[in-house]
Amino acid sequence: MTEEKKPLNFVEKIIESDLKSGKITTSQTRFPPEPNGYLHIGHAKSICLNFGLAKKYGGTCNLRFDDTNPEKEDIEYVGSIKEDVKWLGFEWDGDVRYTSDYFQQLYDWAVYLIKEGKAYVCDLSADEMREYRGNLKQPGKDSPNKFRSVEENLTLFEKMRKGEFADGTCSLRVKIDMAHPNMQMRDPVIYRIKNMPHHQTGDTWSIYPSYDYAHGQSDAIEGITHSICTLEFVEHRPLYEWFIENLPVPATPHQYEFSRLNINYTVTSKRKLKQLVDEGVVDGWDDPRLPTISGMRRRGYTPKSIRDFIDSTGVTKVDGVVDVSQLEFAVREDLNENAPRAMCVMNPLKVTLTNYDIDKTEEMSAPVHPQREELGSRVLPFTQTLYIDKADFQEEGNKKYKRLVLGKRVRLRNAYIIEADKAIKNDQGEIIEVRARIIENTVGKNPEDGIKAKGVIHWVSATQNVDCEVNLYDRLFTDEAPDAGDKDFMDCINPQSLQTLTGCKAEINLANPEEELPYQFEREGYFFLDKCLDKVSDVATDKLVFNRTISLRDTWGK
Repeated sequence: MTEEKKPLNFVEKIIESDLKSGKITTSQTRFPPEPNGYLHIGHAKSICLNFGLAKKYGGTCNLRFDDTNPEKEDIEYVGSIKEDVKWLGFEWDGDVRYTSDYFQQLYDWAVYLIKEGKAYVCDLSADEMREYRGNLKQPGKDSPNKFRSVEENLTLFEKMRKGEFADGTCSLRVKIDMAHPNMQMRDPVIYRIKNMPHHQTGDTWSIYPSYDYAHGQSDAIEGITHSICTLEFVEHRPLYEWFIENLPVPATPHQYEFSRLNINYTVTSKRKLKQLVDEGVVDGWDDPRLPTISGMRRRGYTPKSIRDFIDSTGVTKVDGVVDVSQLEFAVREDLNENAPRAMCVMNPLKVTLTNYDIDKTEEMSAPVHPQREELGSRVLPFTQTLYIDKADFQEEGNKKYKRLVLGKRVRLRNAYIIEADKAIKNDQGEIIEVRARIIENTVGKNPEDGIKAKGVIHWVSATQNVDCEVNLYDRLFTDEAPDAGDKDFMDCINPQSLQTLTGCKAEINLANPEEELPYQFEREGYFFLDKCLDKVSDVATDKLVFNRTISLRDTWGK
């Protein structure tokens, strides 16, 4: 049976048409993030699209940092972005590129526009410029400086470059049309004064180009054939094309727009994510509750699960909201197939087997993965004293309770069936120990007396185990649209988004867990080894900390 061929998305159709017609001989795309924060799931869609197109059509994809605003940028973000792209499974063509690599060329082209009478230095303040700009119903009006001579504009622009003016004193604008129905075309600013150092160019520049001016020209310099942006840039496309038409650029790229990735119960605004970090609501940009790629990585999401999710959302021109359960489904699917199994008791309750020798230890065999024999088996030490989860024992049960009850039987996973005889309590009436008996000859088979166990529970040896801490993560917001309308997203924080359990007991095989490898803690969910840093000193510790990646089943819809 042949695999069903997936329909082409609209960008793929365009590229195939361009290749067939001979308009292009190879595709060239780029991923152009701003280094002003960590990448999030929305950026992952752009990464998968741009790098995926390059791979599919035998082209190349550049990684180019849109570093035109040093006020908000940081070299830390540059490093994290490069790491995220690689972690997702992609490799950029050649060296990493920066818009700042082209600052001199962009400046020279700005001088060209001035000489052509198409750009001028404007003295209006930001507030005055907004007033002059008009609105959708009213045309704007020309700046008093619009008709300065070419010579005066060249002199002023050179002074701007040399840092002779204070920030906000003036700017360079292009002459288009202050009555244009597209607000982006009303004499937009292409250079602003920022007397501050840049993380790549140092103190070389006191002026920096705008995104709209720099982006298309950087595409042209790199020979980009398909410049793919999200839908909010539709109104910017005429300006993108105006620059290409009015400058002596070496190539003529074209901009295409697709719908951005919006997910419910999530915010992806960098400003809002930064607020969550700065106000200590979360533990840094890589907090496992954030939709940042580094946060999802720390939580235990896999590159494949994210790529599969992105693939399932499609590439369209229609905005919409994807249910976060679709992402969680992709994560569960991948982890269910690939995560090795282990046992961890979150809330330990001691069980003493009264008919089992105190000095005896048996080695129970359990599969590393029940559906993947090639991964082999693991050994579980079985001793007289064990730990089970407190939730797995009751003195009295009912028909729905399929765990350990006084006078009833339960199977310990991959081991004996046991029967509970007595509950030991402390002075406060809390159960602190269960006395039970093994049913002989029941490892891997049912008891000879025909009385079967009610259910199966997990366990670990009380004398041969690993102490660990477990972080139970949940959705960060209780509202499915936390930043919609007039809402303050900070009012929608889920107070139960993180619960930390200490004193957990994991099977001895997790004494040296593999990093970057999620585990399924049987009956509990999927878990991932945290980076284990002391939160005060940020120094690595020997303490084992596991983050819950996701529960075994979706419980939010219930």
